[in-house]
Amino acid sequence: MGLGLEESLRLAVAALMQATGDSQRVLAGVLGLTQTQVSRRQSGATSWTLRDVDVLAGHYEIAALDLLAGPTRACEALPAARRRTAGAGKGVAR
Repeated sequence: MGLGLEESLRLAVAALMQATGDSQRVLAGVLGLTQTQVSRRQSGATSWTLRDVDVLAGHYEIAALDLLAGPTRACEALPAARRRTAGAGKGVAR
């Protein structure tokens, strides 16, 4: 059996964070949450909301359905301009 939607979303968010260099603190600022709340969502202790999905998709400049489709699709949809460049600092707000 494949991944559930929640696990797929957590993996997609983690992959996008890696690809862009965003930290949980950056996502917290984008979402209007605390870093602890983002951590709880990423660990599966708390579920991501549909609002979170919409905001994250906008932040990463991808469609919400691409984000929900999993890490491969989300990273393929990520615009080149949003990707971390070699030597760029981690967690830099954009």
